[in-house]
Amino acid sequence: MTTDVYTDGACLGNPGPGGWAFVVDEGLWSSGYESHTTNQRMELTAASAAVQAVEGPLRIHSDSTYVVNCFVQGWWKGWIKRGWLNSKKEAVANRDLWEPFIELVNARGDVEFIWVKGHAGHRLNEAADQLATAAAAQQASRSGGIYTDSIVRGLSNDESPGNTGERLSVGHGIAIFGHRPPELGGYGENAITLKVRRQMIELLRAKLKMHSDVEVMTGLGLGVEILAAEAASAAAVPYSVFLAFEGVEERWPEATQRRFKELLQTARAVTIVNSEAPKTNAEFGKAMGRRDNAIIEAAKEAVLVRDPEDRTLGELQKKLERQFEEDVWVIEPNDP
Repeated sequence: MTTDVYTDGACLGNPGPGGWAFVVDEGLWSSGYESHTTNQRMELTAASAAVQAVEGPLRIHSDSTYVVNCFVQGWWKGWIKRGWLNSKKEAVANRDLWEPFIELVNARGDVEFIWVKGHAGHRLNEAADQLATAAAAQQASRSGGIYTDSIVRGLSNDESPGNTGERLSVGHGIAIFGHRPPELGGYGENAITLKVRRQMIELLRAKLKMHSDVEVMTGLGLGVEILAAEAASAAAVPYSVFLAFEGVEERWPEATQRRFKELLQTARAVTIVNSEAPKTNAEFGKAMGRRDNAIIEAAKEAVLVRDPEDRTLGELQKKLERQFEEDVWVIEPNDP
């Protein structure tokens, strides 16, 4: 069966901050960004990312004649014959992207390219455009395993000072934070983790009766944040993941890394908040702070799992209470 993939690229200025995206209806979707790029490079990156990610015969639908005509009209054959010179005997632009992409498409032999008119009301082309534009504006990557219209429904301008980008609609978001394994009795399953997960499941089921579009926002960090994703799955509530940076799990215990990757694959969406991994403790703290802010901005209320005698989460609790006032629910892990 052939899979239809819709791709698009966007650039805020040309060159300027850019974004790309691909969408499969009820299937894989992904978006990414570059800090300084061109519209053509983003269109090309979107199509290349789709071919790399989606298995089986593909139809790539793109509103870029630059991408589509390379294959439909066979531009690539002349480029290679002339030693990567175009018809004007000039070096082919974006060869660093074209060369591996063309090799991959030819190696697969099952990829077809179709031009679609942009901004003409096609829902999946529009979805790819919205995701690419949001990625460019926010300089953030997102991905998920099952695309639905709710992922881009309600994209709206973020009116915060200095930001004219767009934010992804997430329904009634509930941010969940809390203790790490040492305060939860260790890295393995134990009576505390069982109790905390059960309480979160009960809370989410109660919230679901009040709001049909409940969604959990989690950083998927060690401890409570992983329990939050597990509780969401058990309560049949979608969850979105906000990672501080790629590779955040690399120093964790092996079993926990495996669980992290499993949960990441079933997330509704994944956002990478910082483009680079921190190199110092100070940078790590700032990266985690930006991650927390992104989660809080996407939510409408919060849950905090915290022992009131432990001061490590005191400042975070104050921050949540300033943001959500009475809509902060505290679970004490050591309660009987």
